Amino acid sequence: MEMIDQSLGQLARRIPGATRVFDAYDFDFCCAGNRTLRTVAAAAGVDAEAIVAELRGLEARAASSQAEDWSTATDDLLVDHILRRYHAVHREQLPELIRLARKVEQVHGDRAECPRGLADHLADMAQELESHMRKEEAVLFPMIVQGQGQTVTMPITVMRSEHEDHGDALRRLSELTDNITAPRGACTTWRALYTGLREFREDLMQHIHTENNILFERFAPAAVH
Repeated sequence: MEMIDQSLGQLARRIPGATRVFDAYDFDFCCAGNRTLRTVAAAAGVDAEAIVAELRGLEARAASSQAEDWSTATDDLLVDHILRRYHAVHREQLPELIRLARKVEQVHGDRAECPRGLADHLADMAQELESHMRKEEAVLFPMIVQGQGQTVTMPITVMRSEHEDHGDALRRLSELTDNITAPRGACTTWRALYTGLREFREDLMQHIHTENNILFERFAPAAVH
């Protein structure tokens, strides 16, 4: 079935980031999630094909995230990749995930399976991750790109330590969400939230791997235990 003839609910559940697109157009993907993209776009007087193009871009980004081997890339290309593929993407992901989590907690807070505290936890993660990325962007990455790699051992040590904190935060996220598993009967918003959380977790883990095991290893190899 063509994407344009799939329901908003189907698309929100299947494509990470689709809820962000729908929200921008004020499309109700939850209560009216059984309506097709074609129908909703026509009613709103919006070009459905333009929305399809945005959704296909999200699909392509997810598909290509692990497709290329960055271990042989030059330092500047690898830094640019990290900035575009992870830093910029996390800044898109987290505000939407926080919004969806707050909506789920407000509407379904009386259910035992509701991930109460998830929105606040994501907000804390966003704050910590933003601080971490800004340090890399302001100090570490410019030093690497400018060929000062021999002087970055201490900043890398700090970044690796913060990566461990991010790992702890991901484990807490899994605890709050039953390993990001939506319960039986979860609404479209709840399922879309968990689709986005799975993408975010995968992206953050790949982000940390790319830095720890590829970029940082070039300048400060980690001790093997």
